[in-house]
Amino acid sequence: MEAKTGPPDLERVYQDHRVALLRLAFLLTGSREHGEDLVQAVFVTALPRWDRIEQPLPYLKRAIVNRAADHHRRAARERMLGVPESVTFPPEVDETWEQVQRLSLVQRTVVILRFYEDLSLAEIAAVMDRPPATVRSDLKRALQHLRKALGS
Repeated sequence: MEAKTGPPDLERVYQDHRVALLRLAFLLTGSREHGEDLVQAVFVTALPRWDRIEQPLPYLKRAIVNRAADHHRRAARERMLGVPESVTFPPEVDETWEQVQRLSLVQRTVVILRFYEDLSLAEIAAVMDRPPATVRSDLKRALQHLRKALGS
């Protein structure tokens, strides 16, 4: 009798990676509440297709990155329409984090995935669905901006 192969159990993946995915979502959204909602939504939407997801962790990270981008676009539209901002602000970690938050969404995502999630450029390219050379350029520009802003 052959052993069952296929995707790992959803519950097991949730238990093993929930905290890391929450951290990623928080870093991308700047809000613990939005991050928790985002991770929960990603798992809920993955459930119906779970048996077809070959690599769950990269799939989930990509879904979080995409939903965080949606969150930022929606927030920008709301600001343009005059919808009041949330009164909950994340604590500023340090001067570097403050500058990371000022990067464009793409550059901020690349920096977070590279330095906070410790992903390789190839992994970042897969998560963001961008060519590796483009990710490398995004990272280079982001680091130049940060060096200039931090006076390094």
